[in-house]
Amino acid sequence: MYHDESAETAAAGGAAGGTGEPDQGLGHLLVSLQLTDSAFPSGFYTLSHGLEGFLQEGAVDRESLPVLLHDLLRHGVGPSDATALALAHRAATAGDWEAVAATDRRLHATKLNREMRQAATRTGRQLLDLAAEVFGAAGVAAYHREVTARRAPGTQAVAAGVVYAEAGVPVRQAVAADLFAFCASFAGAALRLRLTDHRLAQVLLRRTAPVIVETTRRALARGLEDIGATTFAADVMSARHERAEARLFAS
Repeated sequence: MYHDESAETAAAGGAAGGTGEPDQGLGHLLVSLQLTDSAFPSGFYTLSHGLEGFLQEGAVDRESLPVLLHDLLRHGVGPSDATALALAHRAATAGDWEAVAATDRRLHATKLNREMRQAATRTGRQLLDLAAEVFGAAGVAAYHREVTARRAPGTQAVAAGVVYAEAGVPVRQAVAADLFAFCASFAGAALRLRLTDHRLAQVLLRRTAPVIVETTRRALARGLEDIGATTFAADVMSARHERAEARLFAS
């Protein structure tokens, strides 16, 4: 019969000279792995992050796919979502929930078309709702109530910043993890749109790692007034995608 081995594990830890407590750094890594897993139902799988719009316009192919992803990171996600995540994380860690909401409103205002705003808030609210149950953090539940009451928009990046902060994940790791989640979602969309295959998608992710490091570093150095993307072609593609007759993705 199966039985609870927690007492035995604790005893073994004590006998080995350990404290029996989980390693804090490893715990933070496990949170990051769970939140970036494609099986985590945040709604990311419904998004192409503008990729479907580029494909519909004939503006991207297999060869230019990495260039598009890197540009979106450097000029889009980095200055907007990654920066907002870092600011929200720091504010939540300090217990400054008004600053969290201010960051949320600022990020929402910089998303120039309806499709991107809806995608950000839908995934953000889903993340807060699920994370309140999964991690049981009081701050996540409290901010989810603020968003439900429409006192804050609940964008995905800010929601992620709150969740990572409440789980104790360091801000640098949180930003890098969320950027990787974006890239993995982008690569998954490319697969479904037949712009790549499974092997090349993994090559794409590995070759994007230095750009994630660079984008993380820059995001951590920005302030609230710096939030905002300059990917105007992506905004145009998204606006056209809203009116497409057939769509596989929500964005």
